[in-house]
Amino acid sequence: MKRQGKIVFLSFSSKTIKLVVLLTLVLILLCSSLGGEAPLASVFLSNSNRKLPVYCVDNSSNQIAISFDASWGADKTEGILKILEQFDVKATFFLVGIWVDKYPELTRTIFNYGMEIGTHSNTHPDLTKLSTSQIQLELETSMEKIQRITNQPVTLFRAPFGAYNNNVISTAESLNLQTVQWNVDSCDWKNISSEKVISNIITKVGSGSIILCHNNADYVLDYLPSVLTTLKSRGFEFVKISDLLLKSDFYIDHTGKQIAK
Repeated sequence: MKRQGKIVFLSFSSKTIKLVVLLTLVLILLCSSLGGEAPLASVFLSNSNRKLPVYCVDNSSNQIAISFDASWGADKTEGILKILEQFDVKATFFLVGIWVDKYPELTRTIFNYGMEIGTHSNTHPDLTKLSTSQIQLELETSMEKIQRITNQPVTLFRAPFGAYNNNVISTAESLNLQTVQWNVDSCDWKNISSEKVISNIITKVGSGSIILCHNNADYVLDYLPSVLTTLKSRGFEFVKISDLLLKSDFYIDHTGKQIAK
């Protein structure tokens, strides 16, 4: 532009130029979505098309669920079961297929104690890196192993490492599996002290919570009685995850909370 007879050149930083380019791309996507279906725009601008597992359940009944993932080791499992029985608590165990292969009698014992068993895959891979057929094989193989022992259908699935995407959840759904995460992580897998695990759990639990623990955590037999005592004294009722979940007429919000419609 001209100013007092001189030409003034405007300069822009590379950061400003990148920002302008990014905003232009966003505007293009927005404009295209106005003129048609444009699924790319909706995916780019929000997570509305992203599938989510259940992290917790919206309820006011003070019901909660405690779960144990088992993919390696077993020497503390019977101790866990005895503590759960002592406190009259039913829990959900997510078992890896190769763990079931190694500990078939212990798998049967878990079931005979009245606990619920879900699949945690067959070999504990990152399922997000596998094809649909590979995911299906992982789930079907582990389900068959569990069902062979319990004579009960497997209806719950927890992804190894908590890693999931739309394909993982959709494949699980095709096998009539509900994908379940957690909203309270004990972090016992970090092998931290019992006191820290207890704090991690009791300070975060609310009605409808799902608690993540591990069957072979170093201090699980130490912290578990304190957790159960404290939460029961606060009026919480422990139920199996399948009893906590809503069965129909629900949606899952952006935090993974299952909510009745």
